[in-house]
Amino acid sequence: MSGTPVSSMLLVFVASIIGSFGAVMLKLGAGELNKGFWHILNVKLASGVALFLASSYFFVAGIRHGELSVLYPMVSLGYIWTLLWARLVFKEAFTRQKFLGLALILLGVFFVGLGSQPAGKIAPKPLFRDPVHDGAADPALVWNRGEKKWFMFYTNRRADLRAEPGVAWVHGTRIGIAESADGGATWKYRGTAEIAYGQPDYTHWAPDVIDDGTKYHMYLSVVPGIFHDWNAPRAIVHLTSDNLLQWTYQSTLPLASDRVIDASLCQLGTGTWRLWYKNERDGSHIYYADSPDLYQWKQAGVAITDRAGEGPKIFRWKNRYWMITDMWNGLAVYSSGDAEKWTPQPEPLLQEAGQAPTDRGQGHHVDVVVSGGRAFLFYFVHQGGADLVPGDRLSERRTAIQVVELQYQDGRLGCDRNQPTRVLLQPPAGAAGR
Repeated sequence: MSGTPVSSMLLVFVASIIGSFGAVMLKLGAGELNKGFWHILNVKLASGVALFLASSYFFVAGIRHGELSVLYPMVSLGYIWTLLWARLVFKEAFTRQKFLGLALILLGVFFVGLGSQPAGKIAPKPLFRDPVHDGAADPALVWNRGEKKWFMFYTNRRADLRAEPGVAWVHGTRIGIAESADGGATWKYRGTAEIAYGQPDYTHWAPDVIDDGTKYHMYLSVVPGIFHDWNAPRAIVHLTSDNLLQWTYQSTLPLASDRVIDASLCQLGTGTWRLWYKNERDGSHIYYADSPDLYQWKQAGVAITDRAGEGPKIFRWKNRYWMITDMWNGLAVYSSGDAEKWTPQPEPLLQEAGQAPTDRGQGHHVDVVVSGGRAFLFYFVHQGGADLVPGDRLSERRTAIQVVELQYQDGRLGCDRNQPTRVLLQPPAGAAGR
């Protein structure tokens, strides 16, 4: 868990107030005992006990999703309320020592609260826009071992193209590169990947990049040319690089059909590498292939058939495998204990429009980076509404990359794109990493 939700803090805050009222009622009820022991059964004492029970309820509700080390010290706020009620109800004196004690309590709660702040800088919105065509999509992040920076590869859609009909603007695309030197909080344009494969008009889409510790591997969706519709053949090719800039072709993967795109890789506990992808010949379901070494691949099965989708992203977090797919109406979420049987989550992610400028559309085609126990979801969003360029009917093609931190509660994933996101991507542990 990263940080403590404000809602949890508010619940504990309410618990401290209710508990302070309980102390007052116990004090009032205790006065009845002067009339005899059996006066212990009086309304004031019973009310005090009931208020403490109510306080406990709010406290338990608060600590359910927050950090105990942050929330439990907040209970000490009850001393402040109790001091106030003691003055108002029992006419007890305020003294300099009591004020000093209150100040120390408040100071301690303040510093403990600072300790719950997630690490990192607040990421801007948009996180990144491509300065060439303004059509950045399909982000994929990897740590550059040599330069000690994070690289973001992305499909550089030609959103500013006007002359050609149909969907030619999403063809003929290159793979853009952005870089971050501050742990993923801010990004600047670096250029395009030098990919030695195919003809100059070949279309490059949706890369996934893996670092095996000695060499980088890219699995790239390729369309052989520029097309005005979606009916062209597509393949996934394997490329390698020593520096993330220049790429050498290795092979075309032998997958389930001639219409496959959107690779996502994850290494299983057995050491096997698994590659998931979208098979457009079978209802845009998610298929997978396996490899022992990232070079030799064999078609292995079908992972998701309950709905169509694209851009699968598979990662391991909270002792489970997760898959997030773009279903063109928000992001579908699946979880699995073995990467074989997948359970869908009822609630999609990023289905509702965001509130911040440049983030007012549904989220699409993601990457997820797990770092320092936290998980960050990078996604792209089409521009719309107030973010459109006045008088430009094609400006809805323009896209921006955004980021939000994932939250895990009760076995499900959630996120709040409208809250500030502090980002700190640490260099991957060990020799290899995403």
